[in-house]
Amino acid sequence: MSFLDILAQPETWRLVGVLCLGIFVQAAAGFAGGLVIVPLLLWAGYSIPEAQTSLLVATIPQNLWGVVSFRDALDSKRLVWPGAARLLFLPLGVLTLQWMESFSMVTLRQIVGVAVLLATLATMLFRPKPRDQVAPFWSYLVFPLSGFLQGLVGMGGPPMVLWVQAHDWDTRRMRGFLFSMYLISLAPGIAVLVWFFGSRVIPPALIAAAAIPILLAVTWVGLKVGTALGTQRLRRITMALLLLMGLAGLAAPWLSPA
Repeated sequence: MSFLDILAQPETWRLVGVLCLGIFVQAAAGFAGGLVIVPLLLWAGYSIPEAQTSLLVATIPQNLWGVVSFRDALDSKRLVWPGAARLLFLPLGVLTLQWMESFSMVTLRQIVGVAVLLATLATMLFRPKPRDQVAPFWSYLVFPLSGFLQGLVGMGGPPMVLWVQAHDWDTRRMRGFLFSMYLISLAPGIAVLVWFFGSRVIPPALIAAAAIPILLAVTWVGLKVGTALGTQRLRRITMALLLLMGLAGLAAPWLSPA
């Protein structure tokens, strides 16, 4: 099947639609792109590896822009250990995902639903008091866990977000650090997924790459909407959406067609 044939498929436009929604939420609310995209693509009939690969490709421009925009707030020495820990544990997550592929799609939707619920509840309930530094133990826990979750379900962001919020950093430093962590793992993440799952993850990646101009326009609209509605209102809307999607994943045995 040629790439033009792929573009003519209804599944292709479902993929693009989900990517647009996730990128819009990410741009407007500042988080939750992966938490939206991965579970919705599972419901659209894609596998977790396909969803992950398309997500990684779709976020390349946004992460590049973030690192360039906030480069003056970055401390390169603070990126070495977190980036290395994420990359070290990412293949372990992908290896676990390969084993999980023997599970039914309904079970996988439930697993992803649990991951979305836990990440959402942690973001809602955990309010660390910002400080200059946190105990090293948390770094040794957060970044390997983030890499593992990135490889497992494509949701490595929430642990890092909570770790960053525990520091008394300004917004530019926080966002620059997170964009850097995402960017560091993009190419290795795509390479590991292709290595483990072969050519079947290539078409979603190509579709995501072809949709980048649309996603850039969606990012611009999301930024405008985020500014107009305000951070707190968008945060509440996003949390409600994520809770609904997590609960839908848990209820997959009853919501999925026979």
